[in-house]
Amino acid sequence: MYSTKTYSGKKFSFRALGWVLIYFWFFSSVIQIAILATGYSGTTGLRDSILFSSLWLIPVFLLPNYTRLIAALIGIVLWATSIAALGYYVVYGQEFSQSVLFVMFESNANEANEYLRQYFSIKLLLVALAYTLAAIFLWTRLRPVYIRKPWQWLVSFALLFGLVLQPMGANILLHKRSLSEAFDSLSSRLEPAAPWQFVVAYREYQNQLSSLTNLLNSNHALPPLANLQDSSGDAPRTLVLVLGESTQRDRMSLYGYPRATTPELAALHKSDPQLTVFNDVVTSRPYTIEILQQALTFADQQNPDLYLTKPSLMNLMKQAGYKSFWITNQQTMTQRNTMLTVFSKQTDKQYYMNQQRTQSAREYDTNVLAPFKEVLADPAAKKFIIIHLLGTHIRYDFRYPHGEGKFDGKSDTMPASLSASEQATYNDYDSANAFNDHVVSTLIKDFKQSGQDGFMLYLSDHGEEVYDTPPHQTQGRNEDSPTRAMYKVPFILWTSPGWQQAHPRDFSNDVDRKYSSSQLIHTWSDLSGLTYDGYDPKRSVISPQFVEVPRLIGNPYKKAPLIDYDALPYSKEKDKNRAQVSLSSDKTLNDVDAPQG
Repeated sequence: MYSTKTYSGKKFSFRALGWVLIYFWFFSSVIQIAILATGYSGTTGLRDSILFSSLWLIPVFLLPNYTRLIAALIGIVLWATSIAALGYYVVYGQEFSQSVLFVMFESNANEANEYLRQYFSIKLLLVALAYTLAAIFLWTRLRPVYIRKPWQWLVSFALLFGLVLQPMGANILLHKRSLSEAFDSLSSRLEPAAPWQFVVAYREYQNQLSSLTNLLNSNHALPPLANLQDSSGDAPRTLVLVLGESTQRDRMSLYGYPRATTPELAALHKSDPQLTVFNDVVTSRPYTIEILQQALTFADQQNPDLYLTKPSLMNLMKQAGYKSFWITNQQTMTQRNTMLTVFSKQTDKQYYMNQQRTQSAREYDTNVLAPFKEVLADPAAKKFIIIHLLGTHIRYDFRYPHGEGKFDGKSDTMPASLSASEQATYNDYDSANAFNDHVVSTLIKDFKQSGQDGFMLYLSDHGEEVYDTPPHQTQGRNEDSPTRAMYKVPFILWTSPGWQQAHPRDFSNDVDRKYSSSQLIHTWSDLSGLTYDGYDPKRSVISPQFVEVPRLIGNPYKKAPLIDYDALPYSKEKDKNRAQVSLSSDKTLNDVDAPQG
């Protein structure tokens, strides 16, 4: 049944082929099916795990008489690596990745023992036992898969060519990428399949660790800032910087959006006079790493590489005597995020809450609330805390718990031309904003409840275009085709009553100033009462000496000239009216801020 005769009387069996496929797919696909079923990620991982697990068919096809022996030897490796990844998923609900290796190797032996004691459970033991018994059962069903010569060689080569040789060749020959770049591209697809998740993760970890170490060594060698003075003296204080992600202010009801996407922040704004909302802050670049290289350092659009040669905000605060903390719900050890990890390692203690393999996976910013409370309880007199959120990063429907979206259907706020799928994306973004509102508000409330003196500043790294700008066909960010929505960010300051009493300031005349977050380090220094050689009060949005200058956007590494954000077309009438009012004031451009050609 289900067989055809081959040479020497041996038969090709579809049933035998089916069992072999299921056996090899099993070790990689169980986790991916669980991830897909629980809605934590899409189908890409499952697809790639099936495809690249099929490579193990090659030795079975070429040596059919040794099918069980080959499958047992390969299966032991697949079982060992996949059961470790499965255990990690059962405990943490996340895929294994190079970020996990980073956190593991950063932990000491005592911490590792604590984790094992905390998370080892009967449930974990039962899952491992069931998984092992299922693998053994599948192995007992294996039979040789006989394919007529030379077809066994042709089929085997076709598998190798289609999955490995063709993608590598296309990257090198057609896309003109290097061998290393081509392998990196292939590795990203291999990663969901056992045992490659460990092999690829370790290789990526080593690559990023090398880059991380070099950057950190360079940072440690930088001289301190000269003539640093702190007007607050030795008074206890806690200063918090919350970095959002992909959140544009025009989709926040706090800034006038008709949908109630930020009801908790709006309520705080009405009830708490210590909450100040700045109305006209933009980012200089619409990408996380690129803007934080400026916002967290002295780099800017005219001098984009200063983050490599001058101290960062984290260095500044440590030099000022603060114990510093970094709490992040962003991915940790990826090629794109290495610079974020460098910044985090410039603090005294780090909390890495997101070890997902991909950014497009469910991970909620409520992850940061518990470590924030822990840090608030730290006895250090002077604390500096950075919290980095996932905010409203795509996929928007993964930024809030499944089934808790607050918006659906057609709305008067969305363009009439949107398709059903585009309407769903539009609604998901608003729902992500609502969840982000809850997280940011909770951080403020927890800080307030702690009774500690200080302030919290929240801003997003960049905005996001979600069909906001005519002709309402763009979703995401593209620096080469900029829209205002990609650059508009919320900028919200809360000060404790004690801090306000010790540092009385009225920000009411500052909230409509045109400002770029690329100059954040100067505003932060002003808020903190820190002065030093290199501090420029003209670049602090709250300083009486503040000077409005063109807010330059674009890629400073390209030959094309940078452009003024305010020269972009208006997307909404209220922005145009506000801009016309602002443009009536004088603008000057100091010599440092002259745009490059």
